[in-house]
Amino acid sequence: MSFWDFQDGDEAVTGTFEVGGGNMEPIPNDTTCVAIIDEAKWDKDQLGNRLISLRWSVVAPDDYKNRKVFHKLWVDDDKPDHKDPAKKRDKDKRLLAAIDFNAGGKLMASGKAPTNDALGMALMNKPMSIKVMLWEYNGKTGNWISAVGPRGGKSTAPAPKATPIRTVVEDDDAPF
Repeated sequence: MSFWDFQDGDEAVTGTFEVGGGNMEPIPNDTTCVAIIDEAKWDKDQLGNRLISLRWSVVAPDDYKNRKVFHKLWVDDDKPDHKDPAKKRDKDKRLLAAIDFNAGGKLMASGKAPTNDALGMALMNKPMSIKVMLWEYNGKTGNWISAVGPRGGKSTAPAPKATPIRTVVEDDDAPF
């Protein structure tokens, strides 16, 4: 049996082949999903500004299972062309704190800026509830995360002793 033979006894031939699929419609606006972060890292935009890049993988509902939602958090440098960069940076830090809190609170407990390794170990594969919104820009559409909370209404981290941390942060700025 050759590498190019199929299980049904047929063999591969040259020519054209279409896998199928194509463009997927974005998840509808204001949809609540259960998702996990499957990639978390420091990244840079086209201008060299530092940001945290998260990739969420939807777990439920089944209609959107395994769909990816890309999330940029401008917690270090300014988001270009934002009307109030300092406010946006603080809002994104609150959102990162809420994500960390629902993932166990390890990043905030360190008190330091997280490394790529720390982001991955603390945030990845922790199911939580996300609110998915729709953005439209220059004829294109996509999804962004406007809020995050505990998966089943219970946080995975103990309540902080000092200033309380909100587990859901609303963000009305689309990340484009």
